[in-house]
Amino acid sequence: MSDRIFACIWLLLCFGGLFIGWGIQSEYSYEPLGPRPFPLAILGLMALCAALLLLRRPQVIEWPHKQVLQRLQVLVITLVLYAWGFEWLGFPLATALLTFSIGLLFQATVRAALISGAVMGVSLFFAFDYLLDVTLPLGAWLG
Repeated sequence: MSDRIFACIWLLLCFGGLFIGWGIQSEYSYEPLGPRPFPLAILGLMALCAALLLLRRPQVIEWPHKQVLQRLQVLVITLVLYAWGFEWLGFPLATALLTFSIGLLFQATVRAALISGAVMGVSLFFAFDYLLDVTLPLGAWLG
Protein backbone atom coordinates (compact mmCIF):
# COMPACT_ATOMS: atom_id res chain seq x y z
CA MET A 1 0.00 0.00 0.00
CA SER A 2 2.85 2.39 0.76
CA ASP A 3 4.23 2.03 -2.79
CA ARG A 4 0.85 3.13 -4.18
CA ILE A 5 0.72 6.13 -1.85
CA PHE A 6 4.25 7.06 -2.95
CA ALA A 7 3.30 6.60 -6.62
CA CYS A 8 0.24 8.85 -6.24
CA ILE A 9 2.21 11.60 -4.53
CA TRP A 10 5.05 11.31 -7.06
CA LEU A 11 2.59 11.42 -9.96
CA LEU A 12 1.00 14.59 -8.58
CA LEU A 13 4.44 16.17 -8.15
CA CYS A 14 5.35 15.22 -11.73
CA PHE A 15 2.16 16.78 -13.07
CA GLY A 16 2.89 19.94 -11.08
CA GLY A 17 6.41 19.99 -12.48
CA LEU A 18 5.12 19.49 -16.01
CA PHE A 19 2.73 22.40 -15.53
CA ILE A 20 5.56 24.62 -14.30
CA GLY A 21 7.98 23.33 -16.94
CA TRP A 22 5.59 24.14 -19.76
CA GLY A 23 5.90 27.81 -18.86
CA ILE A 24 9.69 27.91 -19.20
CA GLN A 25 10.66 30.58 -21.69
CA SER A 26 14.02 32.01 -22.66
CA GLU A 27 14.78 35.61 -23.54
CA TYR A 28 17.14 34.51 -26.29
CA SER A 29 17.32 31.33 -28.29
CA TYR A 30 20.63 29.59 -27.74
CA GLU A 31 19.27 26.22 -28.94
CA PRO A 32 16.77 25.37 -31.67
CA LEU A 33 14.32 23.91 -29.13
CA GLY A 34 15.05 26.17 -26.17
CA PRO A 35 15.29 25.16 -22.51
CA ARG A 36 11.84 23.53 -22.22
CA PRO A 37 12.24 19.99 -23.68
CA PHE A 38 14.75 18.56 -21.20
CA PRO A 39 12.75 19.16 -18.00
CA LEU A 40 9.54 18.11 -19.75
CA ALA A 41 11.12 14.87 -20.97
CA ILE A 42 12.57 14.01 -17.56
CA LEU A 43 9.30 14.80 -15.78
CA GLY A 44 7.34 12.85 -18.40
CA LEU A 45 9.52 9.79 -17.87
CA MET A 46 9.17 10.11 -14.09
CA ALA A 47 5.38 10.39 -14.45
CA LEU A 48 5.36 7.27 -16.64
CA CYS A 49 7.37 5.35 -14.04
CA ALA A 50 5.08 6.55 -11.25
CA ALA A 51 2.03 5.44 -13.26
CA LEU A 52 3.59 2.02 -13.84
CA LEU A 53 4.36 1.76 -10.13
CA LEU A 54 0.76 2.66 -9.37
CA LEU A 55 -0.66 0.06 -11.76
CA ARG A 56 1.56 -2.90 -10.94
CA ARG A 57 0.57 -5.76 -8.67
CA PRO A 58 1.22 -4.94 -5.00
CA GLN A 59 4.04 -6.73 -3.23
CA VAL A 60 4.63 -7.43 0.42
CA ILE A 61 6.82 -4.65 1.76
CA GLU A 62 9.23 -5.16 4.61
CA TRP A 63 10.22 -1.94 6.36
CA PRO A 64 13.84 -1.49 7.43
CA HIS A 65 14.95 -1.85 11.02
CA LYS A 66 14.92 1.09 13.41
CA GLN A 67 18.70 1.65 13.06
CA VAL A 68 18.45 1.96 9.29
CA LEU A 69 15.57 4.42 9.55
CA GLN A 70 17.57 6.50 12.05
CA ARG A 71 20.56 6.58 9.68
CA LEU A 72 18.31 7.62 6.81
CA GLN A 73 16.87 10.39 8.96
CA VAL A 74 20.36 11.62 9.84
CA LEU A 75 21.31 11.48 6.15
CA VAL A 76 18.30 13.58 5.13
CA ILE A 77 19.06 16.13 7.86
CA THR A 78 22.70 16.24 6.72
CA LEU A 79 21.67 16.85 3.10
CA VAL A 80 19.28 19.63 4.16
CA LEU A 81 22.08 21.26 6.18
CA TYR A 82 24.39 20.91 3.17
CA ALA A 83 21.91 22.71 0.94
CA TRP A 84 21.24 25.36 3.58
CA GLY A 85 24.90 26.14 4.28
CA PHE A 86 26.24 25.65 0.75
CA GLU A 87 26.67 29.34 -0.13
CA TRP A 88 27.83 30.47 3.29
CA LEU A 89 30.32 27.65 3.88
CA GLY A 90 31.34 27.34 0.24
CA PHE A 91 31.52 24.25 -1.92
CA PRO A 92 34.83 22.79 -0.65
CA LEU A 93 34.04 23.03 3.06
CA ALA A 94 30.37 22.05 2.73
CA THR A 95 31.27 19.05 0.57
CA ALA A 96 34.05 18.02 2.94
CA LEU A 97 31.65 18.14 5.90
CA LEU A 98 29.00 16.22 3.96
CA THR A 99 31.48 13.53 2.92
CA PHE A 100 32.79 13.31 6.49
CA SER A 101 29.30 12.82 7.94
CA ILE A 102 28.31 10.26 5.29
CA GLY A 103 31.56 8.40 5.95
CA LEU A 104 30.70 8.24 9.65
CA LEU A 105 27.18 7.04 8.79
CA PHE A 106 28.73 4.17 6.84
CA GLN A 107 30.90 3.34 9.88
CA ALA A 108 34.22 4.64 8.58
CA THR A 109 36.89 5.55 11.08
CA VAL A 110 37.12 9.23 11.99
CA ARG A 111 40.54 9.46 10.33
CA ALA A 112 39.33 7.90 7.07
CA ALA A 113 36.23 10.11 7.06
CA LEU A 114 38.34 13.24 7.60
CA ILE A 115 40.78 12.33 4.84
CA SER A 116 38.06 11.41 2.35
CA GLY A 117 36.11 14.57 3.21
CA ALA A 118 39.11 16.81 2.62
CA VAL A 119 40.08 15.02 -0.60
CA MET A 120 36.53 15.08 -1.97
CA GLY A 121 35.96 18.74 -1.09
CA VAL A 122 39.16 20.00 -2.67
CA SER A 123 39.32 17.65 -5.66
CA LEU A 124 35.68 18.16 -6.66
CA PHE A 125 36.07 21.92 -6.35
CA PHE A 126 39.08 21.93 -8.66
CA ALA A 127 37.43 19.49 -11.06
CA PHE A 128 34.30 21.61 -11.37
CA ASP A 129 36.00 25.00 -11.25
CA TYR A 130 39.03 24.42 -13.47
CA LEU A 131 38.25 21.41 -15.63
CA LEU A 132 34.53 21.94 -16.22
CA ASP A 133 34.55 25.73 -15.77
CA VAL A 134 31.58 25.67 -13.38
CA THR A 135 31.66 28.56 -10.93
CA LEU A 136 31.15 27.37 -7.37
CA PRO A 137 31.06 29.49 -4.20
CA LEU A 138 34.13 29.57 -1.99
CA GLY A 139 32.06 30.73 0.94
CA ALA A 140 30.74 34.01 2.28
CA TRP A 141 32.77 33.56 5.46
CA LEU A 142 36.00 33.97 3.48
CA GLY A 143 35.17 37.51 2.49
